[in-house]
Amino acid sequence: MSLGDRIRRLIETAGPLPVSDYMAMCLFDPAEGYYTTREPFGENGDFTTAPEISQMFGEMVGAWLVHAWRALGCPTPFALVEMGPGRGTLMRDILRTARIDSAFLAAAQIHLVETSERLRGVQAETLVPHAIKWHDDLSTLPPLPMLFAANELFDAVPVRQFEQTPEGWCERRVGLDTDGNLALVTGLPVADKSLLPPGASAVPVGAIFEYAPAREAIAATIGERLATHGGAALVIDYGHIHSGFADTLQALRTHRFVSVFEQPGSADLTSHVDFESLARAAESAGASALPAMTQGDFLLSLGLAERAGALGHGKDEKTQAGIRAAAERLAGTGKGEMGGLFKVLCLTGAPLALPPFP
Repeated sequence: MSLGDRIRRLIETAGPLPVSDYMAMCLFDPAEGYYTTREPFGENGDFTTAPEISQMFGEMVGAWLVHAWRALGCPTPFALVEMGPGRGTLMRDILRTARIDSAFLAAAQIHLVETSERLRGVQAETLVPHAIKWHDDLSTLPPLPMLFAANELFDAVPVRQFEQTPEGWCERRVGLDTDGNLALVTGLPVADKSLLPPGASAVPVGAIFEYAPAREAIAATIGERLATHGGAALVIDYGHIHSGFADTLQALRTHRFVSVFEQPGSADLTSHVDFESLARAAESAGASALPAMTQGDFLLSLGLAERAGALGHGKDEKTQAGIRAAAERLAGTGKGEMGGLFKVLCLTGAPLALPPFP
């Protein structure tokens, strides 16, 4: 029985599912879940992340982490942590860039938070000859100062959806239409109004609010570790700096948007990240959050344009054009470019000014 059939059977038995439950099944089902069975990354996969576009992305992040380590007083040892490391490309580029400071590399203990045994094998090959420790979650990280990075992690953490209806706010669910097909349906009224943001009662009928308690829980855990042991974290993802109302649930397959109900388990299901809620959750756990900024501003402030010029120096015209195109894709704000859509959030333990954050 396919995953789609099993989901339909579950709905027939237990009733419509919260959107978050549907996402979790599509993404993480042991037998047919997207992340447990597919190779999503790269031009031959379903999407391309910033580290896969160009080494320059990881180089900028690596240089920032070295700067942050120095600003923290060069703690030795410290945990260099990436959560959701994919094929290990970002960490590889971070470590290569970190050779600018041998003391940083000597002090770093590399920890990857990754649940997929398949991806752990890929990461081990990518990161030879570095010593790596893997973790299923953040709870088993060592009690050390932490430098943390996560790129395109939070967008795939399941989200709940609420809709403003003529009867008030109700939770959206995944049910069956009259033909037995998967479809969004309106659930029961929201009993706990504290789940809704300020001003929710004044928005028009049809407005959608997305709430991701699992994302906030991860951010709070990161914040607690930073507050307890010290350190800094970078969270990079597509989303919005301030909380708001929008339906951003989407599915991507072979670099094209498809219906979220088309062949469950075969496409990447995501939604935009609410960076304000992440910052609030981390601060509630004792951390400090610097104002989020766009990925374009972050990379350009760190010297992306200059690095692109250095990489292209002396190269043939085709190579130079490819480097320029990669830099524009990472930092530009046009269609298909990441600079405006992706945001960067910096969290620290004790309050700490870390350029380029305002």
